[in-house]
Amino acid sequence: MTISSSLNASVAGLAANATRLAAISDNIANSSTYGYKRAVTDFHSMVIDSGAGSYTAGGVRTTNMRLIDESGSLVSTANATDLAVRGRGMLPVSPAAALNVENGDHPMMLTTTGSFRTDDRGFLTTSSGLVLMGWPASADGTIPTYPRDTADGLEAVRINSNQFAGEATTYIDLALNLPATSTNYMSDGAMEELSVEYFDNLGKSETLNIQFVPNVPASGSSNAWRMVVHDSALGGAVIGEYDLTFDDTRGLGGTLSSVTGVSGGAYDPTNGYITVNVDGGPMDINLGLIGSGAGLTQLSDAFKPVSVDKNGTPVGNMTSISVDSNGYVSASFDIGITRVIYQIPLVDVTNVNGLESLDYQSYQMTPDSGSFFLWDAGDGGTGDVVSYAREESTTDVAGELTELIQTQRAYSSNAKVIQTVDEMLQETTNIKR
Repeated sequence: MTISSSLNASVAGLAANATRLAAISDNIANSSTYGYKRAVTDFHSMVIDSGAGSYTAGGVRTTNMRLIDESGSLVSTANATDLAVRGRGMLPVSPAAALNVENGDHPMMLTTTGSFRTDDRGFLTTSSGLVLMGWPASADGTIPTYPRDTADGLEAVRINSNQFAGEATTYIDLALNLPATSTNYMSDGAMEELSVEYFDNLGKSETLNIQFVPNVPASGSSNAWRMVVHDSALGGAVIGEYDLTFDDTRGLGGTLSSVTGVSGGAYDPTNGYITVNVDGGPMDINLGLIGSGAGLTQLSDAFKPVSVDKNGTPVGNMTSISVDSNGYVSASFDIGITRVIYQIPLVDVTNVNGLESLDYQSYQMTPDSGSFFLWDAGDGGTGDVVSYAREESTTDVAGELTELIQTQRAYSSNAKVIQTVDEMLQETTNIKR
């Protein structure tokens, strides 16, 4: 019985070391595979208790595990959408085949790195057919609130290289000087004009024509003006009238003293702006604070527009895509604006090593991996997203070759035991001769 158990134990040893050899060969074969996580083989003894005074060899068995929680080194690339996760968390992806079905069912898989490039439909896809998933941004570039414990809000990241964008003008900061001599009783009452270009909600160029009409008194100086705002988008209609009064005291001379609305939105003394309604909606015009030398002033005898600062842009073409460390995918346009179009969350599970390994360095959740949660990159203990980077294989070739030598020796030793048991059984058979 003891000799027989020795034979069985050695056969089990051969099978166990063959299994370990398979894991080593897989690791070495994938030493240059981006995102590959090395596999390890653990040996477990099998003990068979036959009672006192005897011993039976139980042999050995193995379990294999892929160390998904190990991270490889990051290497830089030249592609902005080559992505890698630095730290905890994984990128959500989905097979391209699921998108082709177009039934709305996009199963979520996970990966730690990928070289994503646009396919013929604009989806960011790896050469192996994994499509990057993310939350789409609203038209203004903000990310709506999506549920974090389900993948229902995720969509395939799609880049439209022919995309256009523009920003409507929502504020104008005016800094100009009105001539103090124009409000003197000897003035001819000539008005001053300023035209300011703005962009409507469709990116079209429109004009605000702002007139400053001096109040000429019968004697002395009034230091008062009426500001009239016309909108070209409304056929030159008046969208606001305001009475401006300037201080003439020592120390505050030339600064705004009061702004009184005749029509249009009221003056906000806290922020120093008025709100007028252009054809596309409200627009803030900053005139400056009361008593401040910034904004509108009335000094000397010259009309001088100092500066006109505003937001808004005409329609422009998309020129490039970038991904920041928080997973925000932004499109840059040739008019100088950048707009967020997607956010890539990081998926975290309770037991990373409990994930099921699939082809192309992708993983799928199982009951052993536990529940998942979609984090903003950098929150909840997750790492960050690195653009222009790939994660290298976690295989250490030198270490694998060392284990290969050990495995070979162990395999040979088990084979030697089998040979020895065979010789002992032969000797036992020879006793009957």
